[in-house]
Amino acid sequence: MTFTFEAGARDAATRARRGAFTTAHGRVETPVFMPVGTRASVTGLTPEDVTALGAEIILGNTYHLLLRPGPELVAAMGGIHGFMRWGGPVLTDSGGFQIFSLAHDRTLSEEGARFRSYVDCRMHVLSPERSIAVQTALGSDVMMALDVCLPSTAEPGEIRAAMDRTHRWALRSLAARTNPAQALFAIVQGGLDPALRAESARFLVDHGFDGFAIGGLAVGDTRAERTDVVARTAELLPAQRPRYLMGVGTPPDILEAIAQGIDMFDCVLPTTMAWQGTAFTSTGRVRLTRAEHRASTAPLDAACACATCRTYTRAYLHHLVKCREPLGPRLLSVHNLQHYLDLVRDARTAIEEGRYAAYAREKLSAIDRHEHDPSGRPPGRRGMPTATSTRIATPSPSPSPTLTSTSTSTPTPVPRFQLVTTSLGVAAVRDAEAGEVMHPIIGPAVESERLYVAQSRLPSLVAAPGPRLVLLDVGLGAGSNALAALRAAEAAAEGRGLEIVSFERDLGALALAVSDEGAARLGLDTTARDAGRALLARGRFESRRVVWRLVLGDALETLRGEDARAELVYWDPFSPKANPGLWTCAAFAAARARCAERAALYTYSTATATRAALLLAGFFVGQGDPSGPKEQTTAAATDPALLARPLDARWLARLERSSAPLPKDAPADAMERIRAHPQFR
Repeated sequence: MTFTFEAGARDAATRARRGAFTTAHGRVETPVFMPVGTRASVTGLTPEDVTALGAEIILGNTYHLLLRPGPELVAAMGGIHGFMRWGGPVLTDSGGFQIFSLAHDRTLSEEGARFRSYVDCRMHVLSPERSIAVQTALGSDVMMALDVCLPSTAEPGEIRAAMDRTHRWALRSLAARTNPAQALFAIVQGGLDPALRAESARFLVDHGFDGFAIGGLAVGDTRAERTDVVARTAELLPAQRPRYLMGVGTPPDILEAIAQGIDMFDCVLPTTMAWQGTAFTSTGRVRLTRAEHRASTAPLDAACACATCRTYTRAYLHHLVKCREPLGPRLLSVHNLQHYLDLVRDARTAIEEGRYAAYAREKLSAIDRHEHDPSGRPPGRRGMPTATSTRIATPSPSPSPTLTSTSTSTPTPVPRFQLVTTSLGVAAVRDAEAGEVMHPIIGPAVESERLYVAQSRLPSLVAAPGPRLVLLDVGLGAGSNALAALRAAEAAAEGRGLEIVSFERDLGALALAVSDEGAARLGLDTTARDAGRALLARGRFESRRVVWRLVLGDALETLRGEDARAELVYWDPFSPKANPGLWTCAAFAAARARCAERAALYTYSTATATRAALLLAGFFVGQGDPSGPKEQTTAAATDPALLARPLDARWLARLERSSAPLPKDAPADAMERIRAHPQFR
């Protein structure tokens, strides 16, 4: 049976539309949400569970199934449907996102992507032809063309090159298809540039694809930017083909995108957030880890009819989550998927009845305000709101920035610091002036704990005897790294304690983070909130275990005047694009001069120029632990024994092949100095 799509009723007040597509394994009503079954399994649930919830189609991951168990075995087992015993339609992605965001030792050429398997360390080449061959063997009903997936905030030149290659690969994917019963969708790229998105859409719709996806979003962009791209792009896609928004997102994201004419959605949030103890409900997100649920006899969501809400109390769910019983995430996954599936099911009814705009407004107003744009802008409409009430952090040159609340009847200026939602549905702070989000993927709390506190072994270091451990926190931002370190030090009953020295030149982000709204959305407890407020008010916070002091001004200058000798450095300023001065040889040399005899530095950057600058500044440099989609970060140390995975001759060879190997202030003989570094002798 060939793939067919039927467009149905449309909402008069928005561009929302009904429809359906038919595959060899059944019919799917749109708008539709597709549960993500990465490894031929929706995490924690059986196919019977997923069917009972009303899911019509699921998504499988080509990259992971290629590596294990392999497409040949899946094909021998009757394809993905027979292998996992799922009778409904399946969409498989191309592997592009994982290759370009997760793969270790990946190199890219026009042929495809060459990468090392995380399963057995074997090398693979994923070309457009190979991606289609794997998806054909898996037997999915809808295949995706291999694309070059970059963050939407990448450099314009990179985005243009990636888009052009995506177009060439799309045509190669189309030529490689051998089974006409398997639909093939192309992916529109182009970052946040409306002109590039329009160019990409125009190019792809001229070819024989069965549907079109919008990719490259929900990775560092804000909801407002995402909404604008989706709205502009959807207008350019043909009405007689389904439109798929890849990897997005939260319930408000979906409501907004439906209003723009999007038909298909997938996202890992329902199960990922369940394993973090968070549920989506009719009135917003509920974090079952919070003590307020410990003795609650209320259901998780009184408006939900799923088995979890009908059967169990919040107290029991809280108990399971706190004890880390696998049943907890399973029950929350049941509820979260039911919530998502009900959302799109009710949206379909609302479109048919001509009331989608009212339905979306009602849903958005009922969701806790931290999950949607509070501007009052009607769903499906771009432009500035006519009325707004928002909290603005006003930067100040002193350690005491103020918070003001504005309410006007005319458009208000966008505040510099804003609370936004990351691609995994957690809150973070965005600096509109820099154009960057702090901890943009997995959120500030998780990244600070994993990348900085856990990797640096801070809990064990502060619990040891001796004088206070000194931590230089370069790039205070919203305070997440410093507060994570503070929590670790306070949790150690005995030991040496901690002195945190935070460097920052603008305190607006911290002021927003420790405001009542910011603390609630970012999940700060009272101790963390009050510590941050004390730092703002007095430039210093002190407890029995921790001294936290602020050094206000340009970090490159103030580092040189600091007397403390640090054992740890958390290097977390904005990227070289927004903050070029802090990614230079001079900046890292200033940090090196403030280090104790045995000291380590950790940063999120994996840029070749960053690592070269650290080497030129006198550090030994290695691979740091993963963080979110990053397979590695960067660790540096004064003693090579402190590095778990030092850079070796292979990295040195890549440096010499790199088109941008050195920082802007590298000396003329930089390459010779790096080759002569003791690390590579």
